[in-house]
Amino acid sequence: MMEITTNTVSAKGIKFSLVESDREIARAYLYLMHNDLHQEPFGLLEDVYVAEDNRGRGLGTQLVKQVIQEAREQGCYKLIATSRKSRSKVHQLYTRLGFQEHGLEFRIDF
Repeated sequence: MMEITTNTVSAKGIKFSLVESDREIARAYLYLMHNDLHQEPFGLLEDVYVAEDNRGRGLGTQLVKQVIQEAREQGCYKLIATSRKSRSKVHQLYTRLGFQEHGLEFRIDF
């Protein structure tokens, strides 16, 4: 009989913030994770956010570039970014910064 076993694996999260006048106006997270297929970690870019009154200033670009640089420095073999279908400006940003559309994202919200 087969059984499913579980093992805990470690992950590391790094938060990137832009603060102006003691207020966080933009942020992004880089999560570094491992799997059994590669020795190197892979990165997940998550929760890129720029406050509405600060959009259009290039802050998202600045943050994502910093995340890309950090993922390279951490030795990631890939960096994944997800985005909702309705966020075409975000898709343009990711494409402009070198990301390529690859596959689909499937999700369950709890």
